[in-house]
Amino acid sequence: MMSLDYPKTDELVAPDRVATPMYEDPALFDLEMDKIFGKAWVWVGHVSEVPDKGSFKLSHVGTQPVIISRDRKNELHVLVNRCRHRAASVCEIQKGKTSSFQCPYHGWGYALNGELRGVPYTEGYNTDFDKKDYGLKKLKVETFEGMIFASFNMDVEPLEDFLGNAKPWIRLFMKQGGGFPIKTLGEHQFKVPMNWKIQLENTTDAYHFPVVHKSFMQSLDGEATEQFSFLDDDDGWVEDLGNGHSVMVMMPELNDLDENLDAPIPERFQDLAATLRKDYDEDQVKRIVRAVGGCGFNLNLFPNAGCSLSFFRILRPVAVNETEIRHIALGMEGGPQAANQMRMRLHEHFQGPMGFGSPDDAEVWERVQRGSAGGPDLPVMVNRGLGLETPSENGLPKGDVSAETGMRAAYAQWKKMMDAPEAVQ
Repeated sequence: MMSLDYPKTDELVAPDRVATPMYEDPALFDLEMDKIFGKAWVWVGHVSEVPDKGSFKLSHVGTQPVIISRDRKNELHVLVNRCRHRAASVCEIQKGKTSSFQCPYHGWGYALNGELRGVPYTEGYNTDFDKKDYGLKKLKVETFEGMIFASFNMDVEPLEDFLGNAKPWIRLFMKQGGGFPIKTLGEHQFKVPMNWKIQLENTTDAYHFPVVHKSFMQSLDGEATEQFSFLDDDDGWVEDLGNGHSVMVMMPELNDLDENLDAPIPERFQDLAATLRKDYDEDQVKRIVRAVGGCGFNLNLFPNAGCSLSFFRILRPVAVNETEIRHIALGMEGGPQAANQMRMRLHEHFQGPMGFGSPDDAEVWERVQRGSAGGPDLPVMVNRGLGLETPSENGLPKGDVSAETGMRAAYAQWKKMMDAPEAVQ
């Protein structure tokens, strides 16, 4: 934990900069796991990952391992993956279906809702031992538009209140099902030797795009190159949505995928459209094709989730200088196979391990962490666009597409949560 003489948050976060210990200090990291990941709503999964009774999926809340499960009543639970006896994990399979969880050490058995159901040789315990007191630790769980959030804080505000101004953007993001429900198709996981906040900053950072992703831009056809040259236009923006959330709008014409359906189908999607016309009318073809290309914005949900163009980007803090990233491809449940296949190819083109985006991003994230070891007295600047912003419809700051408005929004929420007094027990 932080010592009493540790710098105050005002010394770590200013309106235009953050201090180097934000990336480097292990004690600060431990406190973040308690006051942010231990108190806030944290994205843990999507309902399509646990579709049926008995389904489960492993996830994390901060550094703590959890299990998302559906019980026999089809209710969702998020449970700490730790036996209440001697702390062994009760599940090591990433995803599947089961009727129960059992500790491999001494055989304690747990129901899908976390209740302790079986204890071998109970005669070894005195009469005060009651199984109902030793179920798996449960988190509070709520969902919004198919996304599952959990919190260790049983008094946390309602999820919809926390999401606030981000809710309309989430609903727009989910339109990329093209008329079908959203489902996860697969994911690319990797770890980067960086602090988790370096990635948190990145999702609404358009300023880096033409520099870091130059090779990606060179891999595109003329139409796509023009579309992704959003820094050359005046149409985009970054907006503070409150509670640490923000949105970066790069291609406003793609914000609502149900609009502009009469626009010409891009050349790169013509073959897909021809395939779809065998089974769908032209209006549905246009809607599906438009959805396959993804939406025109990146949405940052504090503290760990990004809804980025056509995929979820989920960060998991591992240590002060290590973060796991999950890039989760999205598709159409019950939709045309050809559309889902093309979605995967587009995902691989940018997000995949051999893609043009993720490897470049990971390299610069690592170099930020490495560079922070030099000049510990130098601040990290987040001042681009400061003083040039205008109020949005929500009365919060709105800057041009290259502004660092989203970073300032996240750090304002960071400061608010780190300064929050501990609840009186």
